[in-house]
Amino acid sequence: MSIYLVKEEDTIDKIAGLYDVSVEEIAYINQIPYPYRLAVGEALLIPDGVSSGVKMTASANGYAYPYISPWVLRQTLPYMSGLLVFSYGFTEEGELIQPVPSDDTMRRMAEEYGRNAYLTLTPLGPDGKFSNSRIHAVLTSEESTERLLSELQREVREKNFRGVDVDFEYILKEDRDLFTAFVRELRVRMNEEGYLVSVALAPKTSAEQPGLLYEGKDYGGLGEAANQVLLMTYEWGYRYGPPMAVAPLNKVRQVVEYALTEIPSEKILLGVPNYGYDWILPFMRGESQAVTIGHVEAVQIAISNSAVIEFDGTAQSPYFTYERDNVRHEVWFEDVRSLSAKYSLIKEYNLRGMAVWQIMRLFRAMWILFDDFFEKRE
Repeated sequence: MSIYLVKEEDTIDKIAGLYDVSVEEIAYINQIPYPYRLAVGEALLIPDGVSSGVKMTASANGYAYPYISPWVLRQTLPYMSGLLVFSYGFTEEGELIQPVPSDDTMRRMAEEYGRNAYLTLTPLGPDGKFSNSRIHAVLTSEESTERLLSELQREVREKNFRGVDVDFEYILKEDRDLFTAFVRELRVRMNEEGYLVSVALAPKTSAEQPGLLYEGKDYGGLGEAANQVLLMTYEWGYRYGPPMAVAPLNKVRQVVEYALTEIPSEKILLGVPNYGYDWILPFMRGESQAVTIGHVEAVQIAISNSAVIEFDGTAQSPYFTYERDNVRHEVWFEDVRSLSAKYSLIKEYNLRGMAVWQIMRLFRAMWILFDDFFEKRE
């Protein structure tokens, strides 16, 4: 595959002629709606018939909520290794809480496509926020811990999951070792029955990094305890923060390089965001709130507002500004250039693969590009 940057006066017919491919193929891969308008600076993925050479194997996993569009899931599953069902919860007594709506359709479709489905366990409360008090209550009670472990084993067996992904965030510092012990015990029990356990890790750059997001996660201990780990290398640019890249490559690299001092490379999945943000300017902390958008939506916003898409060389991320109704906006998102940089990082450090947050919006070129880089690992 090649990446082509759209210039002034370019048309899809002209680009198709340059590469001797059909307009329909370019439009399909890049999700360009008729009448095939393009944004200046837009990065297009183009099939060029040239082999990328020897490929390493890598996993391609993605999170999804049970209300995902069946069409989006069908479009995405053929490219995936594992589907992470987000999410199952639990009470302070360790009783498992089922996702709403039911994940029956997701699991059935994953099985239909021969893909592994994983139960994602989170301490999300009714308000949709991570509850460290719920984590603390379970981890400090042997009875509650045992109940949760037992219910997870039963659920995985009954629903034919491939394993469990543990996504606990904002863990209290005093619960750090208890959490590591919980993941280790879960992995031992699951492995005995042929299942896997992964754990999501906040993006740390040092062992003693301060902050509630980081202090409860022991990279070395969890790397040993779990079969694999997911580095949540995104959300530098976030809904309530100032405009910037969601996953700037320079920051992502720092996290990967620290993780490799604690965890074997073959256990590490790189977190990859499948979204961006549209901020209103000027940014005012405590008041501003960005709107979440996908790649296709970002490009259409640029086209509708005659914005030129720029590319930050340090962050390796596309962005643009525009004005609508006398209000200035700044947009950061992901494209095939930023993804290519992240996939190259996976190759450079021989990581296990990637885990996408999240696949609710279809970004077809993301998956086709991954296939161009790697052979799929189950």
